[in-house]
Amino acid sequence: MFRILMNKLSTIQSHGFHTTTCLNEVQLLTRLRVVDNSEIGKRAMAEGKPPKVICVYNKKRVGYIGDRVMVAIKGQKKKGILVGLKQTQKVKVPKFDSNNIVLIDDNGTPLGTRIHVPIPTILRTILKERTHAKGADYTKLLGIATRFV
Repeated sequence: MFRILMNKLSTIQSHGFHTTTCLNEVQLLTRLRVVDNSEIGKRAMAEGKPPKVICVYNKKRVGYIGDRVMVAIKGQKKKGILVGLKQTQKVKVPKFDSNNIVLIDDNGTPLGTRIHVPIPTILRTILKERTHAKGADYTKLLGIATRFV
């Protein structure tokens, strides 16, 4: 009986079926969806070439809500803030259907003027903690958001 199961399992694996669960976390080369109305983001999403993660700016190298990432978009390097993720979240943080990003400048100013999707309310506390007097100012990102979940 055991041999029959092992033979079936080996034939399933040889035909291209995966037996492991998929990873729904933001890491290197993860495709993201731009949710602001920046020019470069609109062009990339319209052409069907979404940005890919080059670097996640934290020690674990796995992106969470509110983390800064560097993405490759249209042959350029841009920074962004993760505002919605597929992966399972902490309590009272919503889980989204796609990995969403808002593109920013080096000083934290958003490239767009409007965010099209609702963003989690916990993002307010996360970004206010990370805003420094001499560093990046993320409060502008909260100002252009129209809907919160």
